[in-house]
Parts: sequence; C-alpha cells; structure tokens
Amino acid sequence: MPLDESRTPFDAQLPWRHSHTGRYAPISDYALIGDMRTAALVGMHGSIDWCCWPEFDSPSAFAALLDADRGGRFRIAPAEAHTTEQRYLAATNVVVTTFHGDTGGVVELCDFMPVTSEGTRGAYPEIHRRVRCTRGSMTVAIHFAPRLNYAATRTRLIPRRNGVLATDDEDEVLTLSGPADLWWQLTDDIAAVELTLRNGDEAWFVVRYDDDEVHPIAKYESVAKLDGTIAFWDAWVSRIRYRGPYRAEVERSALALKLMCYTPTGAIVAAPTTSLPEEMGGIRNWDYRFAWLRDSAFVLDALYALGQFDEADGFMRFLRRITRKASDAHIQIMYGIDGRRDLTERSLTYLEGYRGSAPVRTGNGAYDQIQLDVYGEVLSAAWKWSHTYAMGEGTWMSLHRLIDWVATHWHLPDRGIWEVRGGAQHYVLSKVMCWVALDYGIRMAEEFELPAALDVWRDARTAVRDDVMARGWNVKEQCFVQHYDTDALDASALVIPLVGFLQPHDPRVRSIVRAVIAELSGDDQELIYRYRNDDGLPGGEGVFSCCTYWAAQVLAMAGDREHAERLFQRMRKHANHVGLYSEELNAVTGEFLGNFPQAFTHIALINCADALARQTPD
Repeated sequence: MPLDESRTPFDAQLPWRHSHTGRYAPISDYALIGDMRTAALVGMHGSIDWCCWPEFDSPSAFAALLDADRGGRFRIAPAEAHTTEQRYLAATNVVVTTFHGDTGGVVELCDFMPVTSEGTRGAYPEIHRRVRCTRGSMTVAIHFAPRLNYAATRTRLIPRRNGVLATDDEDEVLTLSGPADLWWQLTDDIAAVELTLRNGDEAWFVVRYDDDEVHPIAKYESVAKLDGTIAFWDAWVSRIRYRGPYRAEVERSALALKLMCYTPTGAIVAAPTTSLPEEMGGIRNWDYRFAWLRDSAFVLDALYALGQFDEADGFMRFLRRITRKASDAHIQIMYGIDGRRDLTERSLTYLEGYRGSAPVRTGNGAYDQIQLDVYGEVLSAAWKWSHTYAMGEGTWMSLHRLIDWVATHWHLPDRGIWEVRGGAQHYVLSKVMCWVALDYGIRMAEEFELPAALDVWRDARTAVRDDVMARGWNVKEQCFVQHYDTDALDASALVIPLVGFLQPHDPRVRSIVRAVIAELSGDDQELIYRYRNDDGLPGGEGVFSCCTYWAAQVLAMAGDREHAERLFQRMRKHANHVGLYSEELNAVTGEFLGNFPQAFTHIALINCADALARQTPD
C-alpha cells in the first residue's frame, strides 16, 4: 500500500504516547466481545486494549491494558474533541460505541466477534469493526498497533494492498483489512490513518488471526456475519427462563457468562483477563483464563436456573476428559481450557502491569493446591445435569471415583475456596462441600439405582456434618468460622445455607448473615470483604463483589426480602455502563479491581435475582 511520507506520524498525536495522565482507562470503561473461544475488551475510547488469540489463554495480541506503551492496541476514535457513550445491542454481545464530536458530528463504532447460528466461528478468529457517520461529518483516526506474543518480541507491520500484515519472530500472523483507498502511515510498528466520514458513510475494518492473506473488505460478508451473530445471541437469550423484575441484569450477566464458555471442550474460564490488580500497585495479580472446576460448576448452576442446559452437558464432557484415568480420583482445582494440567506460573517482567501493578503473570501457581470444596461443586453440577441428560456408565464411573475419594480424604486440610498461599487448614466450607459431594452422590445412586458404596458414603456424610458442627461453629459469634484453628469469620460462610447444609429458615442462617455483615463489611455496612485476617501475602484487596450478592440471596431465601432487596439494589449501582462487574471494588471509591468481567460476580447476581423472583412480597 502506498505510504504518505509527508504526513506527521500519527502516533505522536495520541495523548497516551506522551502523557502519563490518562494512559490507562478505568477497568470499568470496557465492554466484552467474544466468540466462545476467546474474547476482547473494547474501551469507551474506541480502543481494543486486550485480546488473546486464538484462544482465551493464548498469548496476547493487544495488551495495552497491562502496559499502555508496550502492550499493543487497535483504536478507532474521532480525531477531534468528543464525548462517548457505549452500549450493547439488546440481547447480544455486540457493542456499539457512539462518539459525539464537539463540532456536531456523530459516529458509531460497532464491534463484534462473529459466531454462526450453530454457535461456531469461521476458519479464522476475527474481530469486525464498523465505523459509521450518523450525523454531520467527522474525521476518525485509526491506530493499529498489535504486539504479538505478549509483546515479548518485536511485531513487524508490512503494508499490503488491502491493509496491513503483522508478524513476529515466532511466525505468528495478524492481518488488518480496511478500505482499499486508505493511505496508511507506517512508523516502526504502528500503522495509522485518518478517515473523514460524512452522514451515511461507513467503513469496515476486519482483524484476522493466522490468515497471512490481507483480503479486500467485502461489506456484504461482514454485514452477513453481523446479522448472523445478532441472530445467534438473540436466539440464545430468548431461551432464558426468568420472569422476575431484573430481566435486563440477568440477561446481561448470562450473556457475559456464555462468553466465558469455551465451546471446543466445554471448559469455562473464570475471567478472560490476567493480572488486573486486586490492589492498585500491589502484587495480587493473577491469571484467571483457566477452567476452575468451582467457578465452572457455579456458572452451570446459574445458567441451569435460567433454563440453559447445553453448557452443563459441555462441562460434563470436559469433566469426563480430565477424569478419564483411574488415577484422577483426586482432581485439580483448575485446568487449562484444553484439559492440560500444568499451569506453571510465570512473570512477564518487561510489562509494567495495569497502572504499574506488577507482576504481570501467566499461568497460575494455585493449580496444584488441594481444595476439597471442588468435589462438592462438581457433584452438585452433575446432580442437576443428571435430570436432563442420561447418566452413562463412563460418567458414573468417573463420578463414583470422586465420591469414593471424598469419603476417604475429607478429613485432610486444604487451601480453601480463596486459594490462600499460606499453609493448609481445615477450612469449614471445604468440609461442608465434602458433605455436599457425598450427599449428591448418594442421591444419584439412590434415584437412578446406580452401583455405589452407599453405606460407606452415608457414614462419611454423617461424620463430616458432625465434625463441622462440633469444630466449625462459633457459639459466641453465632456463625461458622473460616477454619477450625481460628475465630476469624469468612464470607464463604454465606455459601453454607445456599448449598443445603442448613435450611433457609434455620434460625442460624440469619445469624450467619448478621455476623458476616458486622465483621466483614465496609464502613457503610453494605459491601462485604472475603475475610480480614492475614492470608500470607503482602498488601490488601477490595470488597469482593459476589459476597454481597450471596448475603442478599441468603436473606431472600430466609424470608427477609426487604433487606435482600436493599443489598441487591446497592450492588446494582456498581455495575459498569454496560452491566458488567469486576471481581472486586474499592470500598470507598467504587473503582473496579481484579480481573474483568468476573464470572463469580455474575453468577451471584443471577442466583440472587432468581431467589428474589421466587419470593412472594409481603
């Protein structure tokens, strides 16, 4: 493609290049698009600042979110001063960002990753971006700066007739197709151009991974893919079974969870990002792009409540895959989305981290921890799945091994639901979830007349309950403790009535909520921390977004609708502009912290909304 050598390098015009102020947008400024194999974050400033290709846990191609100067981005935004608003097209994961120029022009940027009516993508992962002028005229600036392989090596940009080809020393390839008549300015590893649009004008840009041919833009193909993607999401949302007052919030949370499902294997990622900090400038920055069995089971529980069953069948397929060997009775807490077991943690020391929060990590060192609660979550998911799909011999053999393992090993100490990096303890919720695993295993064996060591399982179930009530209940606080060797409380106690260990109207349930709020909430007595005692790591963290929803759900199930509604409404206010949540919040400012969007939070919202919908107002 011809280059205009006389033009000022476009990158010099971008404020993020020469000013520390505003180098990082707030985490809450982003919306998520995806194709159920990977995902991308699109900012209100028109920039794609995070995307890993071709899979969720692949190296990044755009990672300005983790290093504004080095990470790479793809930005389309007005060249003039403007204001911005962003929304999803109703019932879809298609994002529209609208720019209102100070001179009166209006431009809409539409972003999506194509999926077909069958929920699959094409031969190459793609992002389609349509920029359209809807009023007046406006000049938009296009800035394409991919950094392949986590920006570990130099990415070279090569001009082509129909756009730009990007490649690196590892022979990865990314292409950008755009209008054929654009004169791109290439300076080092940045391609930029300005495009003036008048009312009714539009231009398409398509990024493809692993396709070394820069294809001419075929507008009809992009329009067809947009229509097909809208139709897919609309059809999926139409099957959501929820009739309560929070339909919009439930739909958006369900759509976000669906984007975290990895179609090829049935795995579900905890979040599509890595290393977004739990404390600004701190070291609590973790990689969440893997399949935690706990998070996956909770996702399925939420989607199942909404009448979405296919995801559960996909997860059971994944579970069979990772427990195929007889030696796999002890399961890891997380796996790669392809089922791999080794998730060795590494630090990318050359990336500065979001707002200087280093290190940036890939992999997760907690993968080899023992966390007993995962057995309960997996068996809970299997119980629900078994009432929609037939229980095959192979599936029951896998589950049988897990239940047998729990019956023999429930007494072991573990690291708990929060994956503390200190020593192992006898965490109360872990024991409770062992009880859940045994209980659901017994139920399935009895209901479907399956071969089982029922006497052994029943004896173990009784022993676990007796142990928890004798050693885990704090009489003074009227609440379960975090683990047997402490009096400290933990918000995970809120899960105990949610999984049936205590019935909702047991008088101990309301005392649990009161104690957790009194001991673990912020100054406003509303937003709840996970715990406040030392966890073996320096620094702190924010309030944990899902915990307040847990409290509201428990209160709703216990009949205190008024208090439940108040907590739910409070958390509603902490969604971002498109209805997404992070893992944590700054208790004072409401700033998003942690990986984003976070499955756990959206799960808790759905389950709480469902519990509220099931209650009859007084």
